[in-house]
Amino acid sequence: MSYRIGLGVDFHQLAEGKKLWIGGIEIPHHKGSLGHSDADVLLHAICDAMLGALSLGDIGLHFPNTSAEFKDIDSKILLQRTYAIIQKEGYTIVNIDSTLCLERPKINPYVLKMRETIAQIVELTVKDVSVKATTTEQMGFAGREEGLVAYATVLLKKKM
Repeated sequence: MSYRIGLGVDFHQLAEGKKLWIGGIEIPHHKGSLGHSDADVLLHAICDAMLGALSLGDIGLHFPNTSAEFKDIDSKILLQRTYAIIQKEGYTIVNIDSTLCLERPKINPYVLKMRETIAQIVELTVKDVSVKATTTEQMGFAGREEGLVAYATVLLKKKM
């Protein structure tokens, strides 16, 4: 099969006094994500999408939160390592489409930098990386600003 598609999703709690990393960049906010790594919900969803496209499990299988090696790790490193895994399998990324669900902060001022950061790591152009955001209209845990969610879809192509 020459093309494979994967869907990834990730959730993280938000807490006072933590840093907020989304899409490989730090966003100023009074709350940040809780997690074993830097808890970058967007990069984790992209990693899961890449792994899922090739039926290689999920981010927790490859980078377990029980391992001291991954404690507080920069998720850009996880994205680099995941990209290396799919390259080893003979695939490259065609494009990435992603959506963040959160009430605050508004991320529009940071979207281009996120896209540039992701594109550089996975050897794409910025036009091949989409990052969108929506609120949940104050419904659910994201609407109450208790957490945030990211969804990502990745299209892979077999290298010839």
